[in-house]
Amino acid sequence: MSLKAPPVYGLWEIAVLATLREAPMHPYDILRLLKARHKDDFLVLKRGSLYHAIARLVRDGAIAEGPTTREGLRPERTAYTLTDSGREMLLTWLKRKIATPVRERSDFLGSVSFLVHLSPTEAAAQLERRLAELEILGRALDATIEEARARVGRIHLVESEYARAMMAAEASWAKQLLADIRSGTLRWNTDTVLRQAAAAHADGKRSRSRSKT
Repeated sequence: MSLKAPPVYGLWEIAVLATLREAPMHPYDILRLLKARHKDDFLVLKRGSLYHAIARLVRDGAIAEGPTTREGLRPERTAYTLTDSGREMLLTWLKRKIATPVRERSDFLGSVSFLVHLSPTEAAAQLERRLAELEILGRALDATIEEARARVGRIHLVESEYARAMMAAEASWAKQLLADIRSGTLRWNTDTVLRQAAAAHADGKRSRSRSKT
């Protein structure tokens, strides 16, 4: 008899588990607390996503429905509580994710891997634009962290600090790449690269064709 694999949760489910570990809450209170702590920096805070995550966690026994209450003329609200199983899931997931490095997907990483299709001049221009945007975003994030730290405490903003550090590291790398392109240390000719690639592809097809005969 095979053991049932533990459920694989995304950030929304983890956010709900972590929030409910503090206290039983209505979905509205969960959403409000996540916004107050600037978790929308990495979560798309939509009600639909929240309720979908809650339904899945209830189904898996990670959280349980509490009493339904009504305040004034507001609609009825159901509070949710964290179960022992949900607490164990939360801690197990966090330990594994924090301890284990993974190569996370990045649109920039994927795009820059095809930089050869731009000329050095075009590549330099786009890197300059990205660096300008990173500077603006960095200043805005610095202001957000500074303002929020006094309200919610640093421990609730460490992911924003990480995002800022990654932004600074990316800017440093992009500046060096830009300097190498401008100085000619890094140079390429797109037409030449494409011709070489086409020739290599043709040679490969001929070799495969001969091997089949």
